[in-house]
Amino acid sequence: MQGNNIARQEASRTASVPLSIQNATLKFGGVTALNDVSIEVRDDELLAIIGPNGAGKTSLLNVTAGFYRPQQGRVEMSGRDITGLRVDQVASLGVARTFQGTHLFAGQTVIENILVGRHMLMKSNVVQAFVHFGWVAREETSHREVVEEIIDFLEIEPIRNRPVGTLGYGLRKRVDLGRALAQEPNILLMDEPMAGMNSEEKEDLARFILDVREARNIPVVLVEHDMGVVMDLADRVVVLDFGQVIADGTPEEVQNDPAVIKAYLGA
Repeated sequence: MQGNNIARQEASRTASVPLSIQNATLKFGGVTALNDVSIEVRDDELLAIIGPNGAGKTSLLNVTAGFYRPQQGRVEMSGRDITGLRVDQVASLGVARTFQGTHLFAGQTVIENILVGRHMLMKSNVVQAFVHFGWVAREETSHREVVEEIIDFLEIEPIRNRPVGTLGYGLRKRVDLGRALAQEPNILLMDEPMAGMNSEEKEDLARFILDVREARNIPVVLVEHDMGVVMDLADRVVVLDFGQVIADGTPEEVQNDPAVIKAYLGA
């Protein structure tokens, strides 16, 4: 009886965790990118993943989002095993992601790029979209209204009709975030969003990340090299080194962890 109660409690705890990576191992030939990595992402927290170059940070996001399938271990969303699902299937469950680079359509406008994030939520098919009347037109109007709200939220109204290819890097990063938000995600993964930005652009994006948390109440997983940003934004920090977790704690705890100092500065 006691064993059954413990099992039920464990199942309930697992189901309440928005995202869990359990004992994930990922290898590319003789290279081990992730080695028995276990991480939980808790409700409404900003979790930062940090580590030296080649530590396995992006590989961890790729496993989470379905780009890679680990040789061992599993990925769960609210207790549901999503290991091995296709990228689009994982996205349809509420996982949105921004990338190190801006994977946007340079020739399309800001509005059009953000509308791409609504694709999975649209019911009309290509043929119906060309007909464009009745409920199809109403659906497109509804999705455009959501996109306009995101544009207003990210303060990019003046560039809404400009081709993305004509924008500066910081604004393109903001559009990339807008496209992710258009998916109405339950979890937001951000892969080095501050890379290549100047200090002013970083401050702007950091403010929007905090606003996303407040407005959406969703967990954010942030891979970032800028330690100033991490210490300012993160509730909790996980440190990877050579594909293994070497620290997990508050920014202050991690900052003073001898293993973390050794990983970054050497013995």
